[in-house]
Amino acid sequence: MCRTLSAFPTTCLERAKEFKTRLGIFLHKSELGSDTGSVGKFEWGSKHSKERNFSEDVLGWRESFDLLLSSKNGVAAFHAFLKTEFSEENLEFWLACEEFKKIRSATKLASRAHRIFEEFIRSEAPKEVNIDHETRELTRTNLQAATATCFDVAQGKTRTLMEKDSYPRFLKSPAYQDLAAQATTASASASSCSLAEPLCT
Repeated sequence: MCRTLSAFPTTCLERAKEFKTRLGIFLHKSELGSDTGSVGKFEWGSKHSKERNFSEDVLGWRESFDLLLSSKNGVAAFHAFLKTEFSEENLEFWLACEEFKKIRSATKLASRAHRIFEEFIRSEAPKEVNIDHETRELTRTNLQAATATCFDVAQGKTRTLMEKDSYPRFLKSPAYQDLAAQATTASASASSCSLAEPLCT
């Protein structure tokens, strides 16, 4: 039979709760709109192993921008940070493009392409991304025969801008530095708590 959480040392449980609380505060404003899906939601488990995996995830975000973007929690944290800088439109556009590429219906593809263009690309769009005139016009031309790749150039330029500009600031932000320090502590203490993990017979 599996042992319950009461079998964990008190210090491990307290650390897990504190880490979860800090993360919740950091991501207080991380909910994304319906166009970008539910990437703003964090997934927490009650077991110590979940905390350990999450700690490794947090520390991995500083290794590369690709690791950050491939992590659901990383995207949510990065989005929360971008909102503090009023520049979340770049990430939201990138995410919208990723979802757009999954569409298989030609009718839906064309319809969604026009919505993305109106929301992010056209001049004076509600969430206009910072791209040059040529890229804007190329994207407009691509919409005449929308394919899954019609936003590739604009998406690539937006991604490069985030990687060179916003991403380094995110890593230097006090919120991420604090989160990474907590993750390092949790990771270091994982070995001391591992003996207390539930054992199943």
